Amino acid sequence: MKNTTNFEDILKAKYGEKGSPSRDKYDADSLAFRLGAMLKEARKEANMTQEQLAERTGTKKSYISRIERGLSDIQLSSFHKLVEIGLGKSLKISISNS
Repeated sequence: MKNTTNFEDILKAKYGEKGSPSRDKYDADSLAFRLGAMLKEARKEANMTQEQLAERTGTKKSYISRIERGLSDIQLSSFHKLVEIGLGKSLKISISNS
């Protein structure tokens, strides 16, 4: 398996090294997608519609939809509000070595 490539090598080839503009954009878009997928999964587990979540948190259904599709660069405070207040779940954040 001499020609096996890891994911980081693929990212470097396609988007460049960490810290480059194209890689930074990829990383931000990737994070938005992952947060959106997590929110959608948690919302569905809570048996809530986007409209119900929006109503509980004082936002709009279109905002929830954009987040779930990874199209919104959401602030941590907003994500916290959606998860903890809207869904009644706890949000845990950790920092670790990559």
